[in-house]
Amino acid sequence: MISSFADLSTIDLYRILKLRCDVFVVEQHCPYPELDGRDTEPETLHLWLEAPDGSIAAYLRVLAEPDGSARIGRVVTAPAARGQGLAGKLLAAALDQIGPGRAAVLDAQTVATGLYSRFGFTVTGPAYDDDGIEHVPMLRPSAAA
Repeated sequence: MISSFADLSTIDLYRILKLRCDVFVVEQHCPYPELDGRDTEPETLHLWLEAPDGSIAAYLRVLAEPDGSARIGRVVTAPAARGQGLAGKLLAAALDQIGPGRAAVLDAQTVATGLYSRFGFTVTGPAYDDDGIEHVPMLRPSAAA
């Protein structure tokens, strides 16, 4: 599923936010303001896959950055759905939406850099600590670059 914020149903929004909080705040022990105001931006796209029970199995969002690039973030897979390649499926769908003519950036947990590398992302800076989890900035340049 792909939706703008304005087109999300309240139930889909609730299920998305629940998964994000369950994993990023509770499972990863990172008490931070998960709701950052960017979900509601007009150009933000929300992509997700549903589990057979109707819950959200995996999710990510695509944000428009001021420099014209796209930022992929909040990539998350429910614990019960891990190991099925769902993050890769969503990443492929997100990159289809972004298109080859637009650069894409993300901040990857270092344990996930292999996933992003398979889609043409490369590390562009040093590792840094984000709420106790090591991350690195990554870039997939536009085809024109």
